Amino acid sequence: MSEILAPAAKRPDQLSEKEQKKIAALKKRLDNSDPNTVIQYGVEVQDKISEFADRILSEVKSRDTGYVGKVLTDLMTRLKEMHLDSLSGQPRGFWAKIPFLGSLVDRTERFLSKYQTVSVQIVQITEELDRAKVQLLNDVAMLDHFYNNNIEYFNGIGLYIQAGEQKLQELQDSILPRLKAAAEASDQPLEIQKYKDMAQFAARLEKKIHDLKLSRTVALQTAPQIRLIQNNNQELATKIQSSILNTIPLWKHQMVMAITLLRQSQVSGLQRQISETTREILQKNAEMLKVSSTEIALEAEKGIVDLETLKKVNADLISTIEETIKLQQEGRIRRQEAEKEIIKIETELKQKLLEMKGKAKKEAAP
Repeated sequence: MSEILAPAAKRPDQLSEKEQKKIAALKKRLDNSDPNTVIQYGVEVQDKISEFADRILSEVKSRDTGYVGKVLTDLMTRLKEMHLDSLSGQPRGFWAKIPFLGSLVDRTERFLSKYQTVSVQIVQITEELDRAKVQLLNDVAMLDHFYNNNIEYFNGIGLYIQAGEQKLQELQDSILPRLKAAAEASDQPLEIQKYKDMAQFAARLEKKIHDLKLSRTVALQTAPQIRLIQNNNQELATKIQSSILNTIPLWKHQMVMAITLLRQSQVSGLQRQISETTREILQKNAEMLKVSSTEIALEAEKGIVDLETLKKVNADLISTIEETIKLQQEGRIRRQEAEKEIIKIETELKQKLLEMKGKAKKEAAP
């Protein structure tokens, strides 16, 4: 990671011989007799700093680091989509038709299907992240070039400032006092105007030095900003590399383990269900055998007709015979009474007929 440090202006005793010669040359360019030299002084280096700032801004705008964040977020979302307990559905296939195998088969099929889908998506995301990492590292190298150029601009404008300050010091210490003394000693307006022109030249130079210092401050601020952008890019590249080399392989390993554990669970569940089913069948068969054996044993110990049945049949038979005898006796009595009544009726009828016959004879005699 690049260290975020701002460059420092060099003191006069830190200047190299080449830099000292440069300052002397810049100082000569400030012609006391030409006010335009102050106006044009340092313009080229200020323009370079302005152009450089625009280039950095353009490069930063053209790099959408937010896209990397979105891709990383999408990667995390895809990795979190795989949950064993979230997979459910209707059983399919021959094995799925078996009641206690259906859910196990379905979970495995759905998990593998989703794993394959997510794996394809992750491969695509990984390719995008790899391209983004390469671009980020290229940007770091490009920003290094910008940083070095910025240091050159910073040091270069520092030479302009020192040359201007030396010239200003010369004006204030020797030239202006000399012109002022000449103007005060002479009544000539030309001498006074020379002093005023030089004073204005010194004032404009002082303002120009101030502007150059502002430009140097811009270069000073740009240096840590470049390093900060570089560090951000390096952090993103490191995070991408960690995702590619650590997160995704770890996820794949976990998925392999999950699939293996799921299959083990499937086999274990199958074995458990088979054991439970076998146990239930054995228990039911044992219960049925117990009931059947008990019933058969009881029936085997019984006679063809049990004693209680014989007793009841005998009692019913006796009761029937007694009832029959009673009914026969009652019938005989009623028949005897009926015969007596019939004899009585016949006697009365005969007596009546005889009476009617004797009466008829009497009536027929003269």
